[in-house]
Amino acid sequence: MSDGKPATASGFPLEGYVFLYLIAYLPNVIITKLVTSTVHPGLGRPLTGLETLPASLIISTVLTYLFIWWSGWHKDAHGVMFLGRRIPVPTKYTMYSGLGTALVLFTVPLSFTFEGVSIPFIQLLMRGDILIIAPIVDLIFGRRVRWWSWTALVMVLIAMVITLKDRGGLYLPPLAILTVVLYTIGYFVRLIVMTKVSKSGDPASVRQYFVEEKVFALPLSVAILAAISASGIGSQSGALGWGFISVWTDPVIWPLLGIGVTLTIVSVFAIIILLDPRENAYCVPLERAASLVAGVGGALILAWVWGLPHPRPAELVGAGILIAAIVLLSLAPRFADRPARSARAETT
Repeated sequence: MSDGKPATASGFPLEGYVFLYLIAYLPNVIITKLVTSTVHPGLGRPLTGLETLPASLIISTVLTYLFIWWSGWHKDAHGVMFLGRRIPVPTKYTMYSGLGTALVLFTVPLSFTFEGVSIPFIQLLMRGDILIIAPIVDLIFGRRVRWWSWTALVMVLIAMVITLKDRGGLYLPPLAILTVVLYTIGYFVRLIVMTKVSKSGDPASVRQYFVEEKVFALPLSVAILAAISASGIGSQSGALGWGFISVWTDPVIWPLLGIGVTLTIVSVFAIIILLDPRENAYCVPLERAASLVAGVGGALILAWVWGLPHPRPAELVGAGILIAAIVLLSLAPRFADRPARSARAETT
């Protein structure tokens, strides 16, 4: 339970979960960008984000519910009896977190689909907001923020500034701006609730939180996406009918299945990382930086193999800074905790 503890309560190193998260995120980034960059034979143009997201989110919802049942995680959640079966239900707090998670669930894959907006840039922009609010949440709840967490935060902010300066500003389409705003609000709500009720390191608490959050957040994310699609915001807003109905009989449903599968896997690893008992200023940069590395790696693979635009040099510099931040967050707690471990060993 100490802040410098090198492994999660399950005994598996936190960095191991971060690596698995990165490996699962990489194909998600690649498939999402390919589907929305390749000309669809029937439409004569690439699919928009609002045409691909409904199916991938619905698939992820079904797979997550199957995982909750198959893994037995539902036994740790609060529940009510309905027609002779126990149904998991969220508490007041996990329902609030589910609302924030619903915003995150559709804004992240949607962020990969905007024409003329590179994956590294939109990721740096969205993750930069979260890395600013993470230590703020810790301070609100009186949690100690270690020096390496502040240092990593500064490093990530520097990477963000370098990329923004190279680009010459934001210049985002309206739907992209809305995506960034909703993502930031969703993550802030989620971190507040996580810190208040579930950052204990108890594996049962992690399972309970995951189940209660997801049974509410996933269907809500689909409903919010439908509302945005029907609202007329941005040029992609007319994609409601195709994205919710026509896609299921189209061959593109197979890559969308891949997006849904990887999205489900990523969500499991993400909750384990974020609910680690250490401070948010440690866990959040680790998880967000891993997603950034996956995004930049995916952009490079897309450029080398499929000929999509290559990331700008400044974006690669930003990625290098983030990798250094990951190394710092991984090694510093181990070195800091070594004197305490040595002292305990001498007294036994």
